[in-house]
Amino acid sequence: MQPMDLRGLSPAPVTAFTRDGEVDYAANAKIARWLASMEGVKSLVILGHAGEGTFLTEDERLELIRVYVDAVGGSLPIIAGITGEGTRVAAAEAKKCKAAGATGALVYPNHGWLRFGFQRGAPQDRYKAIWEESGLQEILFQYPDVTKASYDLDTQLAIATQPGVVATKNGVRNMKRWYVEIPELKNANPNLQVLSCHDEWLLPTMFDVDGLLVGYGNIAPELLIDLIKAGKAQDYPQARKIFEQLLPVTRAVYHRGSHMEGTVALKLGLVHRGVLDHATIREPLKNLGEKAEQEIFAAFDAAGIGRVEELLAAAE
Repeated sequence: MQPMDLRGLSPAPVTAFTRDGEVDYAANAKIARWLASMEGVKSLVILGHAGEGTFLTEDERLELIRVYVDAVGGSLPIIAGITGEGTRVAAAEAKKCKAAGATGALVYPNHGWLRFGFQRGAPQDRYKAIWEESGLQEILFQYPDVTKASYDLDTQLAIATQPGVVATKNGVRNMKRWYVEIPELKNANPNLQVLSCHDEWLLPTMFDVDGLLVGYGNIAPELLIDLIKAGKAQDYPQARKIFEQLLPVTRAVYHRGSHMEGTVALKLGLVHRGVLDHATIREPLKNLGEKAEQEIFAAFDAAGIGRVEELLAAAE
């Protein structure tokens, strides 16, 4: 197995819909081509939280994978969010995603664990079954430690050293744990690629990572690619400068009442940049209202993040 090279930016794109709520495959292909055209983008991770993946039917999810694979023409791996509840269900889902053309799997925890916690050994078995059934290269997904699906260090170490696991997407949002656990993971598997997903406060994690796997990559990929470069160079002043430039957008998109609102805000950001014509979402998401839209648009203006017609034209 040649591991995916994720040392850069892996955006988690939104899913574009028509105004009547159907998946707009042409608009999604445009997003894929636009993001794939940028040097520094290493993969596209679809069917996750930002992509409203659990709000799509199975047929829609598989067709979206095929559309993305076709749109990027083999230039990037397409990684599918695997969200099935049971281990057997998730493994079967992953097998279908592989057949549709996916290269990798971002493995979500069983959603019941968010509320009730997990039994020891169950997460490892989930990753093992998905790998053995599908052959998809896997990304260990570490949830925030305010949830009961945030894996303890021993569980992370066990998963990180299993066959098929090539990276971790870490969003623990607890820097005490980050500074202890990330070095331990690197020691256990020196080839494990560490990707931060701390969208709302990226700066503290930028100097320890190989890349980012973030919904934020939808709306400001250019600046995030520069932020990754600054972090790898250990150039704190430059990283801080980019972080401060992004801060109005970070606040408008991610410092909201619910992280679910961030998905809606991402689409509004893409409207402001000219990537989408409208910000149609699916229930249970709700529109944010005119005042929030104005705040988000003003934040992009304040950050100097403008429209992208030229890049989009080149990606057509």
